[in-house]
Order: sequence, then C-alpha cells, then structure tokens
Amino acid sequence: MRSTLLLLAFVAAVVAVGWAAGPSQPGTDKAPASQSAPVVQTVETRFTRVVIVRLRFGQDMLDALKTAVAEKGIKNAVILSGAGSLTRYRVHVVDNVTFPPKEAFPEAEGPQDLLTVTGYIIDGRVHAHITFSNQDKAMGGHLEPGTKVFTFAIITLGVLDDKTSLAGFDGWK
Repeated sequence: MRSTLLLLAFVAAVVAVGWAAGPSQPGTDKAPASQSAPVVQTVETRFTRVVIVRLRFGQDMLDALKTAVAEKGIKNAVILSGAGSLTRYRVHVVDNVTFPPKEAFPEAEGPQDLLTVTGYIIDGRVHAHITFSNQDKAMGGHLEPGTKVFTFAIITLGVLDDKTSLAGFDGWK
C-alpha cells in the first residue's frame, strides 16, 4: 500500500511540473501539422484528486469508464495506470505512415492479461490506450467498444482542475 501511494505521489509530482503532448488520436489528423502550429504544446497543472475505478466481470471497458467519468463529473484527467484481465479485446491502430492515416481494428476473444491503461480524459471524452497479453504475445492500441473485462479491471485517474484546458491535444478541435 505504501509503495502504491509513493508511486502515485511521484506521478502526481511529475505531472504537476508539466507535461507535453500533441495530436495522437488515430484518424483525427487528416494532414500533416501546419508549419505555423507549435511543435510542442504544453500545459502546467496539478491533480485535484485521484479516482480509482474498479470494473467487474463482463463490463464493456470503454462504456464503463465513460460512465465512471460522467458520474464523477470529470472534465480532464490523466489515466495513470490500469490492470486486470479481459475475455475479449477490440482496439484500433494506425495502419500506415502517410496522410491521411488508415486504421485497422484488431479484435479477438480469449483470455488476456490487461497490462496497462494509459491516456487522457479531455473535455469529458475518454481517450484510452491499452496493452494486453496472452501466453504468446503482447498487443495494444486505442481502446474500442467491445473490450470485455474478465476477473476485474482497475483504472486510476489523476483528475485535473476544470480550468485546465486540453482542447486540441488529441487532435480534436
């Protein structure tokens, strides 16, 4: 328990110092960034609270996470961590390296360990990425509807104050 609290405090301190991100949601950047757009965009903020979400067997992971965000009134947050297991996954990944980006939607049923959940809540929208594995390989991508929880999934959110704007960070205007 003490090590978990220390880890959360460390992550909170790192984020409080500042963090950088750019457009990253597959399919939202239809052309190369404008030459006049900033190369790096930063926002400085602090966590106002930490919310830990536990999902149970059979839940659609994305739908349940959206419900938790709405119920807790979260506008902007950093997805700090996540772990658990899955019976089914569906993600999307970028499938080329030229504009416009093309997307693929890998999905399958079967036992998977949920290794990480990362991403952001931006203006109430969940932008989550997951990494998962079975006995043969690890995979990951942008979380899509249809990803089902097996034993449980626990996701930790570092909530930012409502004055902090992350508009445009994931390519949405």
